[in-house]
Amino acid sequence: MNEKNINFSIEDMQLALSNIIRQMQKSKWAPKVILSINRGGCIPGVYLSHAIKVPHKVLDVQLRDSDNKPNLDVLKYSINRYKTILIIDDINDTGATFNFIKKNIKDINTEVHYAVLVNNLSSDFKVEYKGKVIDKSKTPSWIVFPWEKN
Repeated sequence: MNEKNINFSIEDMQLALSNIIRQMQKSKWAPKVILSINRGGCIPGVYLSHAIKVPHKVLDVQLRDSDNKPNLDVLKYSINRYKTILIIDDINDTGATFNFIKKNIKDINTEVHYAVLVNNLSSDFKVEYKGKVIDKSKTPSWIVFPWEKN
């Protein structure tokens, strides 16, 4: 099977964020802060922060396409300051980034939930909130977000 590119527009992002907000409302859960994963989660994180009127911070965890070591200082600070945290990224592809973050969260009294614009069902990490669902095991594809285009 060949992998194909799928373009994800700003309008797709806004619809996905609306879906995430509805899912949070339905679950009666709300974050006190949003941590977006640098880089793909930044734009959705800022949009969501404005939409639900909570602070936004950037969590610098780039396991792909970066030589920088992950910096969890913002996560540690937020865990000590907020009772509920939403961590958002553009895609939950393999689950590696979320698994890395979760593995570094231990013995806390903070409730941490995860959200993505696009959730790959074949990922080994399960997020609570998702804007759109795909299954790369059945339809291999590469999602191209507006902030990735040259």
